[in-house]
Amino acid sequence: MKTISELLEGATARAVPVVRGIEDDQLALGTPCSEYDVRALLNHLLLVIENFRALAAKGSTDFSRTEDVVTGDWRGRFDDETALLVKAWAAPGAEEGTAGGMQMPARTVGFMVLGDLTVHAWDLARATGQDFVPDPVVVAELEPGLAAMAPQAREMKVFGEPFPVAPGATAFERVLAVTGRDPGWRPSRR
Repeated sequence: MKTISELLEGATARAVPVVRGIEDDQLALGTPCSEYDVRALLNHLLLVIENFRALAAKGSTDFSRTEDVVTGDWRGRFDDETALLVKAWAAPGAEEGTAGGMQMPARTVGFMVLGDLTVHAWDLARATGQDFVPDPVVVAELEPGLAAMAPQAREMKVFGEPFPVAPGATAFERVLAVTGRDPGWRPSRR
């Protein structure tokens, strides 16, 4: 069984090139998360990463923050923030007990940020016309974890209703579908 930090390292290696590949003129494009354009999704993801880093250290969080952090060298900031996230989850005790104010098992909380990082990297890649191939080890761990979390995530309005996929769907297509995403989503033409 891989540690959360090892899994996050694999997810980060796939997400960072996607964020680096986003052009400034793509920030207003729509994403598979209908409530977010690219800029809003980047803001969300950067704040999620910051909060889940604090949770790894059993600290407090503020998920209500919504400021625009996609300013200055936001690509470099994403690199730095994801590296700090991996480091935080590698710290002794990060996966033990409960995580911060969420009062959930730390490993479960680690899977939450792993899911966010992986799925939102796909969202951003799709929105900006980039290829995205997730780390297969991450997907193998995420599929059962997200499926188990899905009912509560839907109650919390974090996941949409499951998207129906064909019997031959890949593991990652099933991961996307359980979160309520259409794995075949493409940007609409304006």
